[in-house]
Amino acid sequence: RVWFTEAPIGPGEVVEAVSKPDCGAVATFLGVVRGEEAGERIEYLEYEAYREMAREALLRLCRALRARWPAIRRVAIVHRLGRVGVGEVAVAIAVAAPRRAEVFPALAYAVDRLKEAVPIWKKEVGERGARWKPAE
Repeated sequence: RVWFTEAPIGPGEVVEAVSKPDCGAVATFLGVVRGEEAGERIEYLEYEAYREMAREALLRLCRALRARWPAIRRVAIVHRLGRVGVGEVAVAIAVAAPRRAEVFPALAYAVDRLKEAVPIWKKEVGERGARWKPAE
């Protein structure tokens, strides 16, 4: 399951989306907005995406993950769009499998590929002004 939201992300959302009786292992990643970048105080981030294109890229990522680790039963990814304040969750990912061995490498793969393959842009707004950066 993949989705975008303008509302705050609760960490339990992705866990709930992947939790089923056949899965004894769930691993999660929460990407949280930092208050400082390269010595500059950050006020907030602004995320934008071409939703349909980004959604398709996320679905491709989920398919690739499950092809590489067949034991993974479920994947959930939610990404914030719009203004996201310091300390707020910008992205949450969860993967579930019957056993723990597969969930950790699959989760790391999902985090890395999300940054590389999904067209989401972020504007960093800080004490020195605003600038667009690749979403990381």
